[in-house]
Amino acid sequence: MSIQLSKLSNGIRVVTCEMPHAQSATFGIWAAVGGRHEPARLTGISHFIEHMLFKGTRRRTARQIGQEVEAVGGYLNATTTHDHTVYYGAAPADHFDKLSAVLCDMVLEPRFAATDIRRERAVIAEEIQMYQDEPSELVQELLWEELWPGHALGRPLTGTLESIGGLQRDELLAYRGSHYHTGNTVVSAAGAVRHDEVLARVERLLGALPRGRRSRSAQAPELAMRARIRVIERDTQQVHVAFAVPCCALHSEERYATSLLNVLLAGNVSSRLFQELREKRGLCYSVSSNVSQYEDTGVLNFYIGLDAKNLERALRLLCREFRRLREEPVRPAELKRAKEYAIGSSRMSLERTGSQNSRIGYSTVFYGEVADAEIVHARLRAVTPGEIQRVARASLRPSRMTMTVIGAIPEKTPIARWLE
Repeated sequence: MSIQLSKLSNGIRVVTCEMPHAQSATFGIWAAVGGRHEPARLTGISHFIEHMLFKGTRRRTARQIGQEVEAVGGYLNATTTHDHTVYYGAAPADHFDKLSAVLCDMVLEPRFAATDIRRERAVIAEEIQMYQDEPSELVQELLWEELWPGHALGRPLTGTLESIGGLQRDELLAYRGSHYHTGNTVVSAAGAVRHDEVLARVERLLGALPRGRRSRSAQAPELAMRARIRVIERDTQQVHVAFAVPCCALHSEERYATSLLNVLLAGNVSSRLFQELREKRGLCYSVSSNVSQYEDTGVLNFYIGLDAKNLERALRLLCREFRRLREEPVRPAELKRAKEYAIGSSRMSLERTGSQNSRIGYSTVFYGEVADAEIVHARLRAVTPGEIQRVARASLRPSRMTMTVIGAIPEKTPIARWLE
């Protein structure tokens, strides 16, 4: 496999991963703008624009956009996050020209027809209400609100019924014009592609994209130095708990140890919390953790869904594992398993064009380069028990935990006591 990164004369960066063994190709167009760039009044506008780019262009209707790619066995999709938006798709390699033409047309010349905006406003309203009705989703959204109150990171990516109800066509067009330009754009391709051919194709298809400078957002505030709990009483079968503790930001050298700490905690079925809470004691069905990192902040965040009667015991065990990781070095055999899991998962993902496309595109947007996978694996292998303990001491403190809970909580459940 060969990874190459070039910059077109208009400023667009193009990164490719040539995978000669592949029979398919994945193509992505990345815009370095997301929810954290939005002023409060325009909350949800990045996500709204993402939807609108599938609603038709000067050349293609919404139906034709889907049909052209699906007719050859491919697919299209998009994702809006707090710090970027990506439009991507995959198709058999001999239909790469069609795939790239459709995606570039969507990004360069969307129609934003008034009737489509009105219709999509209703669709997004349904999406918002769907998440509001799903406690496992809502509890995560509320957690972000508690972590970054008053900041764009704490506002919902979908927007609110009020904010999307007020968005006008001229605002959508103006916001797109301010952020969809060459300074924010990275194009990625992985699979049975050739770098020079992709470069020439992107230059032809996106050569008219306006020039611009990288979008900036407001600095994330310092995370709270004290425990915070928000409980939403709701008549649900389970109690849904989301909580987070601070961790390092995206470019920190501690990111490798933090990634392994996540694996040790609840990153797989061998992890401490999965084994303690589910396998050994049967306290819950779902327990998971992941790392959410941005250029200026980061958190380790967790989710547990369980019966209310098990909540206190689960929190007690969770805090015990936090304390053990702070006070006791991780056993070499346990750390080795976490490393092999992280490296093995990475290596297996590198065989897939979609995973490679995501890796090279994201790396180019946020690091300006694509690190050799084996260098990353070597950094993971080099993490010591002492580094894990140092990161745990900085992050795994219940006194700095932010928690949101949705469900029917028995009175006098001493949640706060376990966060002291």
